[in-house]
Amino acid sequence: MIYTIATPATGCGESYGTTSIEGGWERIPNINDQHIQDLGSWAVLEFLKHVNCVLKLNKVVSGKEQFVSGMNYELVIVASDANGKLGKYKAEVYEQERTKTRKLVSFSKAK
Repeated sequence: MIYTIATPATGCGESYGTTSIEGGWERIPNINDQHIQDLGSWAVLEFLKHVNCVLKLNKVVSGKEQFVSGMNYELVIVASDANGKLGKYKAEVYEQERTKTRKLVSFSKAK
């Protein structure tokens, strides 16, 4: 797989990347699907490569998807920090299975 990432962040509470393009988004029908949970785990691990903090995925709890030349995902993730405190985060991931491309578009604290 090829993983790409754009702009570094420095801490767990900071925003990373760009904002999403609205339109054509649909609720992910089965949030417990293993592929969706794996995407959430990948997004957390990819984010941690560029920050100085510790986060551990608990679960992807909701999300939307948008079909483009691949698939855009907006995932709401519950993760715990180094002290075990739970927090909600929003990860935007682009994936194109045909080319094995995956990109973390943004990652931030959910509001």
